[in-house]
Amino acid sequence: MRDVINGIKKRDPAFKGGIELILYPGFWAVLLHRAAHGLYGIHLFFLARFVSQLSRLVTGIEIHPGAKIGKGLFIDHGMGVVIGETCEIGDYVTIYQGVTLGGTGKQGGKRHPTIGNNVMIGAGAKVLGPFEVGDRSHIGAGSVVLQEVPDDSTVVGIPGRVVRRAGQKVNPDENLDQVRFPDPVSMEFCKLRSRIDELEKKLEAIANENIQHPDA
Repeated sequence: MRDVINGIKKRDPAFKGGIELILYPGFWAVLLHRAAHGLYGIHLFFLARFVSQLSRLVTGIEIHPGAKIGKGLFIDHGMGVVIGETCEIGDYVTIYQGVTLGGTGKQGGKRHPTIGNNVMIGAGAKVLGPFEVGDRSHIGAGSVVLQEVPDDSTVVGIPGRVVRRAGQKVNPDENLDQVRFPDPVSMEFCKLRSRIDELEKKLEAIANENIQHPDA
């Protein structure tokens, strides 16, 4: 509980302290998940699911009791967050509303993502499949991530694409900006525009040469 409380204090500027903590759905979701996960671990599956569904009813956050969650998880707002059974979440992760940490089919075994430490997952992002999201990575709002993300990476777009921050390791606790990410689609358009300009100049040079030497 201390880690959850400290996470809210550190990462939510709207938190005024004191008894206001009990009004945070993310606080109750994590607290109830601890109980559900304990029941799941001793094979009391019905009771575990009962507690998790009670939590979903109260908070709007659905965490399967089988999911493994590290310390200091902060779920901000939280409505619509879904975390699957085989999902593993590291320490001091920040998750915003509408996030899905899910699978991509009906296969057995490990089918949900493994989230590293100090990761930030923006509002509405979908991380789907049994791969790893590296430590200190950012998942941009609305992104759909379908493949592994290296440490210290930023992912944006549909499907999600990794944009390396060369030599810059950002701790999401210190920078919770969900908006000002590099846009790889715009970057590709810029590359195409530059290439088109280069080809147009070459064609213009060839045309001018033909005018000057028509018999060549």
